Amino acid sequence: MYNPKSMKAEEFICHEEVLDTLRYADTHKNNLELINQILDKARLRKGLSHREAMILLDCDIPEKNQEIFALAEQIKKDFYGNRIVMFAPLYLSNYCVNGCVYCPYHAKNKHIARKKLTQEELVREVTALQDMGHKRLAIEAGEDPVNNPIEYILECIKIIYSIKHKNGAIRRVNVNIAATTVENYRKLHEAGIGTYILFQETYHKESYEKLHPTGPKHDYAYHTEAMDRAMEGGIDDVGLGVLFGLERYRYEFAALLMHAEHLEAVHGVGPHTISVPRIKHADDIDPSAFDNGIDDDIFAKLVACIRIAVPYTGMIISTRESKACREKIIHYGISQISGGSKTSVGGYVEPEEDDHKSEQFDVSDKRTLDEVVRWLMEIGYIPSFCTACYREGRTGDRFMSLCKNMQIHNCCLPNALMTLKEYLIDYASPETQKIGEELIKCELNNIPKDKVRKIAEDNLQNIEQGKRDFRF
Repeated sequence: MYNPKSMKAEEFICHEEVLDTLRYADTHKNNLELINQILDKARLRKGLSHREAMILLDCDIPEKNQEIFALAEQIKKDFYGNRIVMFAPLYLSNYCVNGCVYCPYHAKNKHIARKKLTQEELVREVTALQDMGHKRLAIEAGEDPVNNPIEYILECIKIIYSIKHKNGAIRRVNVNIAATTVENYRKLHEAGIGTYILFQETYHKESYEKLHPTGPKHDYAYHTEAMDRAMEGGIDDVGLGVLFGLERYRYEFAALLMHAEHLEAVHGVGPHTISVPRIKHADDIDPSAFDNGIDDDIFAKLVACIRIAVPYTGMIISTRESKACREKIIHYGISQISGGSKTSVGGYVEPEEDDHKSEQFDVSDKRTLDEVVRWLMEIGYIPSFCTACYREGRTGDRFMSLCKNMQIHNCCLPNALMTLKEYLIDYASPETQKIGEELIKCELNNIPKDKVRKIAEDNLQNIEQGKRDFRF
């Protein structure tokens, strides 16, 4: 029944194929000759099949695991350099009709404070995010056709793009809302969204249905096939993810890669991003109630093997994870992180002590955006606020073509430096600004083309004179 080109969820995420993959990997996880062949293929930077990647994930030969981590780090550098894109989530509403047992927004939770941003509240939230320095948001909302209809989401997107406070502007709005229709995806595309993000939560159908006992999200096929409808509706970039801890991580890993293969087979474009959240405490949710949690070592191996299997895909880690965990994981393939995040509706403006009343999950990394930016530079990364590809039409297959040929560097490095310069002048603390200016001076020398470097230098000077929004 397994068919990556099928449009039916149970055929492109075929349960028996996943189980066969797990058995195959368990049999061959110490097959040194086969592991070496897979690593040799991986070094070509063309990716791996889900079966090949599963063998690397299961491999328990210490020296080979060292090779896997080193290769993942090198592949990340080859495709994305030392840039880390910054973003923040923005919660519009926590009204929800679903019964998801791992999320405090579930309909039976009667003591969580339900809230939906008014237009005035939205303006204040976005202004606060702009004043932090953010240029890229991921908007979030529960599924509720009465309180959160598509018209509300579209109006919020329009307002977000319209707000200009001082030198601030949100230049890219990614959207993480429930699975919907082709018509609604077309409306989101016309509204100018960046990436459409939808976490599968778990690919194991039986577990999925138990974890989503009530509400429209209970429909496994409708949810799993959402990305195909989104791309049919004109959305070029889609983001996948599972919530690790709900189901066995090996099953999720294989199925996640099968979903990526399906998108490539049908649409010619794999996922723009893959997120790797782990279940965390929140209001009435106790993560220890789920017995499939993974430790930091397994988590790191998952990230490394995803990076090797789908080298072109951006990988996201959020403030669900602690500073220590993010510092460990980031080297093995992460290209986007959030900073200064709030996971409550109205959390960027409301007093800190009120946050817990509507948080979707507890934030582990509570540092400010400025602290995260400074930390990234101190450990050798360039914090990037770039949104140029989205606004220049380098999306979908056009972005993937540049990325797979490792040509995206020609745009991304100078764009990262110019947007970092904007942040340093407009929002950074003196200490962060000092470190950042030295970093920019050093990284300019890594722009390979003289003409591009000269334009970037001129633009940096113009930014110092008050001009903004230069891009390649």
